[in-house]
Amino acid sequence: MNLVNAGSLSNDHNDILFVNFNQDCTSLAVGTKTGYRLYTVNSSEKLQETYSCEKDIEDICIVERLFSSSLIAIVSMANPRKLRVYHFKKGTEICNYCYSNTVLSVRLNRNRLVVCLDERIDIHNISDMRVIHTIRDIPSNPKGLCALSVDNEKSYLAYPGSSQVGEVQIFDTMNLRPITMIPAHDSPLAAIAFDWHGSKLATASEKGTVIRVFSVPQGKRLFEFRRGIKRNAAIYSLSFSPDSLFLSASSNLETIHIFRLDAPKEKPQEENQSWMSYFNKAVQSAANYLPTQASDVLTQDRAFATVNVPNSALNYRNICALTYIQKNLRLLMASADGYFYMFDVNTQEGGVCKLLTQSSIYVPNSSLFNNSLECGVDINNNSGGSYAQAACKNVKIEPDDNERIIKNELASQAGVAKNLIKLSDTTEFPPMITTKSN
Repeated sequence: MNLVNAGSLSNDHNDILFVNFNQDCTSLAVGTKTGYRLYTVNSSEKLQETYSCEKDIEDICIVERLFSSSLIAIVSMANPRKLRVYHFKKGTEICNYCYSNTVLSVRLNRNRLVVCLDERIDIHNISDMRVIHTIRDIPSNPKGLCALSVDNEKSYLAYPGSSQVGEVQIFDTMNLRPITMIPAHDSPLAAIAFDWHGSKLATASEKGTVIRVFSVPQGKRLFEFRRGIKRNAAIYSLSFSPDSLFLSASSNLETIHIFRLDAPKEKPQEENQSWMSYFNKAVQSAANYLPTQASDVLTQDRAFATVNVPNSALNYRNICALTYIQKNLRLLMASADGYFYMFDVNTQEGGVCKLLTQSSIYVPNSSLFNNSLECGVDINNNSGGSYAQAACKNVKIEPDDNERIIKNELASQAGVAKNLIKLSDTTEFPPMITTKSN
């Protein structure tokens, strides 16, 4: 989702290698040196562990979940060229693919699964997992930077169009054709993110001082926000709120910025104008005579709200997301310091956001098993064994005819069990949320 190296947090914490929220911010996935964990962000604003496998499936550097379904995509550091797709509740491996180079990031929506390598992007049809298109010879993209829109009708892919400047290439993964190229920044890209409807794209460069928002597919610049002037920053994540009215930007500095995307309004002329209106006019007039870069600084909007990163998380990478819980806007933050944080965002007044919740997402190796929670057991469904349990016990799984475990070495030769992925089954693949949650 819109992160540095797809959310990778390697080398920031001894055990946590990856954190990322799913497409509708209802779930958090954590990859560790001993396995992976899935958490649910519930309506009572609590973080609840829903699944865990912490043995014999090691060094998970990518784990991406399709909304709140049972479909997950996993890559390990032990075999970084192999992507494995699981149905974790049924305990079956749907398929696995081996690529010619390291898998740097994976993106999912209800139509497509996108795998980003350094100089190539493979697009899979998610209903049968077959490769339907390959974008070859892209500019070197060592961080695997890309974004995939989640709207059911649109399925746009954004990735760097240059390794020298901040160009963004927009590709239509439904019709398999390029749409447009957006010249977003003068320096290379550091982060990109679509809004929930795929109609807006936020970008940040390696300087990290300016955040821009463009219309999609037109590529028109809609907003420009100033994160800072004096200090450059490494932008870790960008995230729109579900209604596209707010945008968050997190970085390696002590403040997370939240910008408000208000449409400019025409103000009526007043006969008796205040001194402030004269000052604003003077600024706009001065901007017309200044060099472009200086003019941009005068006309950029600042943050509407801010979050002070907790002291314990200051030296760690983080991933942030904006979502509505019980009709209240919340900023969610998962950090490689081993904690999940939730902040209240006052949509009327803005200002400094209040910390509401802090939960641990890191369990030391000596505490992998807690009470009745065993490796690979879904706490919402303890009725049967799982692939993860069998892996932990080194037990061979005998799959059913309709749920074969597919193991092919080449993507061009990979097959998938017929009708295994039933996206129409709302119990397994809940509908996408595109409005405020109740």
